[in-house]
Amino acid sequence: MAVFGAAAGATVARSSIFPLPPSASAATPAPSATAGATAPPDRTFVSTKLTTPHVDVWSSGATAPGLIFAGPMGHGSNGLIMDNQGRPVWMEPTGAGVTDLRVQTYQGKPVLTYWSGQGMGGHGEGSGIIKDTSYQTIAEVKAGDGLKADLHEFTVTPKGTALLTSYPTIQFDLTPAGGQLNGYMYDCHVQEVDIATGNLLFDWKASDYVGLDESYVKTTDDPTADGSTAAKAFDPYHVNAVSLRTDGYLVSFRHTHTIYHIDSTGTIQWRMGGKRSDFTLPADAVFAWQHDVRQRANGVISMFDNHYKDGTTGTSRGLILNVDEQKRTASVKLQLARGGHRGNAMGNVQFLENGNYMVGWGSDPAATEFTANGTPVFEATNIGSGSYRVYRSLWTATPTTLPDVVAVQGNGSTMQAYASWNGATEIASWRFLTGSDPSSLKEAAVVKKTGFETSVAVAAAPHLAVQALDSQGKVLATSSVVNT
Repeated sequence: MAVFGAAAGATVARSSIFPLPPSASAATPAPSATAGATAPPDRTFVSTKLTTPHVDVWSSGATAPGLIFAGPMGHGSNGLIMDNQGRPVWMEPTGAGVTDLRVQTYQGKPVLTYWSGQGMGGHGEGSGIIKDTSYQTIAEVKAGDGLKADLHEFTVTPKGTALLTSYPTIQFDLTPAGGQLNGYMYDCHVQEVDIATGNLLFDWKASDYVGLDESYVKTTDDPTADGSTAAKAFDPYHVNAVSLRTDGYLVSFRHTHTIYHIDSTGTIQWRMGGKRSDFTLPADAVFAWQHDVRQRANGVISMFDNHYKDGTTGTSRGLILNVDEQKRTASVKLQLARGGHRGNAMGNVQFLENGNYMVGWGSDPAATEFTANGTPVFEATNIGSGSYRVYRSLWTATPTTLPDVVAVQGNGSTMQAYASWNGATEIASWRFLTGSDPSSLKEAAVVKKTGFETSVAVAAAPHLAVQALDSQGKVLATSSVVNT
């Protein structure tokens, strides 16, 4: 196995790749940013004004079942569900800032969840959103005690609670980090909130337990985050993942390169990594700037080991560790690297039900699916300018909205009809209906669904509608009648 050295003491600047404030209108989305001269153009459609990145895919074998869930940044919709060809299935329609789009279970049912709000540079202020299989919001989860939920974590637990993080600004003695005596910093909170009632069940703040001397960042690293004013708050901890354990929580701090086991009283039971590690780590198990730390079964801990920041050495990887908490030792079970991918921010590792792994490369806008032995079998690239995390999950959904249909006039005797239905997963074919009167439309064509948007040439007529059909020919929904 390759040996990875620690990436300590690097200069850390505020990230600018997190979501911007929500746009005002879904009907007129903001123009897409350009990721670079070689970036493919965004996908656009005739039947809807929604846009999304043109994601490229590669595959060399069978993948786990399911669709891909991502949060592309800088291109069209910030929330995207797509198929194995990179074609959109659902594009978040409001233009809201979205991170951590995924399928979770709430009250025994599959739900679509994500954080939504305003990006503040390296963190966010918003809330967790839970939608049912018709894309209706059934819960909005806010942080407790008047705090704003941060974009880094929104995990629904089997208990019907949510794990959240928050970044309130406080005044604090920053001299251990090279700052002023009465400076300003983000005091990271870890919370557990009851989803149904909103009751705050657990609230832990870093400054009570973690000294600034554990951080690998200094106030002098970045003049825009030196702690001299509230607007320039220093970020010594940067909490970015919380995982539930039977005996408390597993918490990741990016800026201390440390995983903390916190019990239900808030006491730190042990540290792994960083300057005060209670564990002995071999060279190949050392991690830095990590994201998405998760407690797994049988003493396994997984993470996305970013391992570099702002020009330091290191190659990012999915890292899976065998951990012996009694002996305070850990060893590499598997590391997942691919083609020099380096995500200096964000990223995740997902355990798939067939034994595969999905690795999202964060600010390196790609995701790779690996087999159980670490062989890559699928990869998606050009996921906007980055995606906080990327997942693969089964998802069956029927929106409450109606299908969209548009006609473009052809040579006088024909017209090209276009149909789509944002978020519908069960469409097998489309039935196009035309007529001289809206109340007496007749079938003009039935065609197999082709990607997000399907089109067909039909005889010109004053009125047009479309029906979405499932694999048995059952009508799932009928569009409004449009004048052509």
